[in-house]
Amino acid sequence: MSGKKEKKPRVESRAEKAKSREVKPQRPPMRGWLGRGRGTSTYVQQADEWRGTTVQVCGMWPFAIGTGTPMVGVPLGRHIHTGATLCCDPISWFQRAKLISNPSAFILGKPGLGKSTLVRRMATGLAGYGVMPLVLGDLKPDYVDLIEAMGGQIITLGRGRGYLNVLDPGEATQAAERLRAAGHEKEASQVIADAHGRRHTMVSALLTILRSAPPTDREETIIDRALKWLDEHHEGIPVLGDLLRVIQLGPAEVRAVALDRGDDTRYKAITEGLEASLIGLVGGGRLGETFSRQTTNPMRRDAPVVYDVSAIDDSEMDLQAAALLACWSAGFGTVNVANALADAGLEPRRHYFVILDELWRALRAGRGMVDRVDALTRLNRQRGVGMAMISHTMSDLQALASEEDRMKARGFVERSGMVICGGLPSAEMPLLTAAVPFSQAEQSLLIGWQDPPAWDPSTGREAEPPGRGQFLVKVGGRPGIPVKVELTTVEASINDTNKLWHDQSRVGRRARRLIEEAEL
Repeated sequence: MSGKKEKKPRVESRAEKAKSREVKPQRPPMRGWLGRGRGTSTYVQQADEWRGTTVQVCGMWPFAIGTGTPMVGVPLGRHIHTGATLCCDPISWFQRAKLISNPSAFILGKPGLGKSTLVRRMATGLAGYGVMPLVLGDLKPDYVDLIEAMGGQIITLGRGRGYLNVLDPGEATQAAERLRAAGHEKEASQVIADAHGRRHTMVSALLTILRSAPPTDREETIIDRALKWLDEHHEGIPVLGDLLRVIQLGPAEVRAVALDRGDDTRYKAITEGLEASLIGLVGGGRLGETFSRQTTNPMRRDAPVVYDVSAIDDSEMDLQAAALLACWSAGFGTVNVANALADAGLEPRRHYFVILDELWRALRAGRGMVDRVDALTRLNRQRGVGMAMISHTMSDLQALASEEDRMKARGFVERSGMVICGGLPSAEMPLLTAAVPFSQAEQSLLIGWQDPPAWDPSTGREAEPPGRGQFLVKVGGRPGIPVKVELTTVEASINDTNKLWHDQSRVGRRARRLIEEAEL
């Protein structure tokens, strides 16, 4: 035996023994404890997402990523894939973000998927930025409740409901007087010349719709000279009946451009067709008397405005197209007056958001109508207005008589700063991609959104269409931004386009309740 002392075994204390008997907790695996009833998950739960500025989250890399969607403009909704907020409207993207070179948007999509709701969201947000919404022709109506809620002006047109005098210069005469008083003679002359051209164009447009063909060059010149004669000799605001009487009387200035060679019989033969068409406009023909009487509700330039033409039946296609063109003419005339006064420093600068809904109706009204609309779409940037043009499909623009008109109509889409598409059928893709490049994945997305709604057996009703409120925002060749537009409770109350059906349902429920009470 060695001299070393043997170590005595260490005796554990009571506390250490109790601690050793405790079961050490184990961390569950990534998908939870395996086994029935133990909380397993077959999918990895999505992590919570938070948004912050680069100053706030700069130290959290690599767990912070950019949203990838612009945040300048009206909040439209959330990105379908990332959930990021998308802010988008043609005026903000042109004026502030510099993302587009033209403050206009073309909206395409099948009926019932929310095109008008999308534009109403833009109009509501832009009104908050100080931009005046101008709805120049509401056929359903989709915008009357919105403009009324904003405290704007509602102008009703239709047979026996309201009139719009196409020869009314509007506020141009008073604006010219203010400009002359302030020493702006040149600007005053430009305002008067613009009003004259607008009235001339509108008379020619009405004749085009009535005849389904534009007036001849000689007739255009006769109308121009007759309008100038009215401005010089007529007291007050003339109407179409006054224009007809001038052409029938044949003043020397009008006879000179008609080239009657001093022969009264020749003059009557030259102006017979024009006289007959004007009688049709004045006497309540296919277009009624809507444009031949004094304007019942002049348009304001300092408030949101909607022209309510929903009283015109869909079967009266010509009257609808004429009403839309008259509203567009009056609206852009008011914008020109506002710009002239602002340029002279007599009024504050105002910007407008012009909404041209159901564009296809005006384009199909007759030959020459595409040229009228084409002139409007080319000058919106110079006039200081943003524009939203709404149609259903590219086929609407292609269903025109001549190839020349079809090419011009396709140019509306090509020149737009942004193109926003809802659900579209697959047959539309070749026409759409010819104007704006879309990838195959983007095309598949649009085709999927146009599928019909599924039947819900639990409620006995159709579910919401898969593409309702979903849109793809395209700017040139950039990848599209898919967005889901969701309404707030306030917006939902003024975005209901099925009020008549709800009223019918309430009447039906009340009738059933009365029947049940009678049986008891």
